[in-house]
Amino acid sequence: MSQETNLNVPQKSNFASTFAAVVIPLSIVISILVYWLVLGDPANFNEKGEPIPGNFLGLIHAGGVIVPLLLSFFLMVLTFSIERFITIQAAYGNGSLNQFVRKVKSHLSSNDIDGAIEVSEAQRGSVGNVTTSVLTRYKHIANDSSLSKDKKVEELQKEVEDSTALELPHLEKNLNILATLASVGTLVALLGTVIGMIKAFTALSTSGTPNAEALASGISEALINTALGISVSAIAMIMYNFFNTRIDNLTHKIDEIGYTINRTFADNNK
Repeated sequence: MSQETNLNVPQKSNFASTFAAVVIPLSIVISILVYWLVLGDPANFNEKGEPIPGNFLGLIHAGGVIVPLLLSFFLMVLTFSIERFITIQAAYGNGSLNQFVRKVKSHLSSNDIDGAIEVSEAQRGSVGNVTTSVLTRYKHIANDSSLSKDKKVEELQKEVEDSTALELPHLEKNLNILATLASVGTLVALLGTVIGMIKAFTALSTSGTPNAEALASGISEALINTALGISVSAIAMIMYNFFNTRIDNLTHKIDEIGYTINRTFADNNK
């Protein structure tokens, strides 16, 4: 792989790590502020401190102390989804991947390696970087008489694998956070549900006439947390699977080009 590409991959990885370290605490702080200043605005409640009927903000605030945590999860899912979308979209490079693959195959079929390299450099992105690296290696070993044909093919395959291994970690960065939020969001929602139900049953267990308002408040808190948690987890899971599919498609194109380059080299060096 070229020196420029090797230098870029660690820089991208460092940015993704720093980005996550900033986003997570910032999301928590923003969520707490939103909970107290926006959702907890007195205008959202009546004289008794109950949410005004039809006021969605006051209703969410009634979910209790678990709500800020679930809101922070939602902000993290939204932010990391946008960041991953931009990153993976950039990895696809300029233009259609299918057209790029066809152009590279066309140049390789006529043994125009320089033309294929030019197309790869114009494509940019992860696919372009890997293809350029492999084709550059192709030119380097094509006239190397010290290596056997099998050794040269092996060297090309190794270049494909090494170049891909450098690009993939950058593409998969922060996806583990989305996967974690998909599972933890449900568990935190369950915690909020349990807290709400405890309050509801506490209202039922009081001596004399049960406190209907406290009972309704506890059940409402439980349901609000359940709804928020399930929503966050569902969005996180959908985005995680979407990005994994995009990465798998990208990897398939890289493998397809790598196979084409190896086959072309083998056919032209019998």
